[in-house]
Amino acid sequence: MKNNMLLWDETIFRDPIVLELDYLPEQFMHRDSQLQSLIYSLKPAVKGMRPINCLVYGPPGTGKTSAVLKVFEEIEAHTSNVVLVKINCQMDSTRFAVVSRIYRKLFNIDPPSSGVAFRKLFEKIVLKLIEKDRVMVVCLDDINYLFHGGHADEIMYSILRAHEQYPGVKMGVIAIVSDTGKLYRFDPKVSSVFLPEEIEFPPYSYDEIGDIISSRIQLAFYPEVVPDQVREKIVNYVDLTGDLRVGIDLLKRSGLNAEKRASKNISEDDVDKAYESSRLLHLRRNISSLSDNEKEILRLVAENDEIKAGELYELFNDNNELGYTRFYSLVNKLKDSHYLDVSFSGEGMRGRTRIIRLNYPADDVIKCIRG
Repeated sequence: MKNNMLLWDETIFRDPIVLELDYLPEQFMHRDSQLQSLIYSLKPAVKGMRPINCLVYGPPGTGKTSAVLKVFEEIEAHTSNVVLVKINCQMDSTRFAVVSRIYRKLFNIDPPSSGVAFRKLFEKIVLKLIEKDRVMVVCLDDINYLFHGGHADEIMYSILRAHEQYPGVKMGVIAIVSDTGKLYRFDPKVSSVFLPEEIEFPPYSYDEIGDIISSRIQLAFYPEVVPDQVREKIVNYVDLTGDLRVGIDLLKRSGLNAEKRASKNISEDDVDKAYESSRLLHLRRNISSLSDNEKEILRLVAENDEIKAGELYELFNDNNELGYTRFYSLVNKLKDSHYLDVSFSGEGMRGRTRIIRLNYPADDVIKCIRG
């Protein structure tokens, strides 16, 4: 029994960095065709031409962002003439926040926090690119969050049609959509110049999940730390959620649970205990980025199982002074982001009463709102 116990200065982790969510593996498994499509689209930029725009889509946790960052990493290793900017639109969800992030990348300083209009800031970016003869590729990750405030078309139009006002500038866009439902429609004036290479990232198959988890185990842990039955349990959990990130986080938390017991091996019980935290990881992270009003709407729906839109507004309005139009735009955002399901009942005027339900277990949502 003692032989299976860790000493105080021992660890089961060979390389814990491998289990961080922002780690980019050397070998990007089961995404060869998607990587090749991205490389094909961005290759013109390396040659000093405008890149082919891309629309990257698929469910969460299927490697979309990592694949783009992997290609960005390869390009930056070979040339300094392409400026590559990745923007998390869930965090930077306004046109000024997006252009500020681009400005920061290009000038290595923050733009003025006030007193400068979007157009003026964007012009400085464009003129700098022309002066340095550089090509820019902007990756708008989770671009769906820009639609809710009406910023997506403005930003896309500014980038994609910049060359019409500033001859010589070369810019392109990679739009990443993480929704499993609809692909958002751009304004026709944007669609006419976007014309993207569409790159789908389908869910990983069971065997593909097994390959990726096995690779991470080999890199992250010392030999024999993760028994076969434990590996299978983790693969099953990932297959259940459809999100590979849950599996990576599950490996990390399970390993920490084993070390807490001073064990040299991860047990199935370690995995089961870790799963409760891992399965809520991304829901908690996503909910934390919502506004207080959006969290309040989710909380009210969670506490009322299913509720009519008018009743929800009355409850919400007890502590808030938003008009109904603004309130319902928040409901629509939560629906488009898959937090809520909004359907119509046969009741009410003309049978158009909206019934609002959660797309997640109410207890999970409450836990995540409370942090």
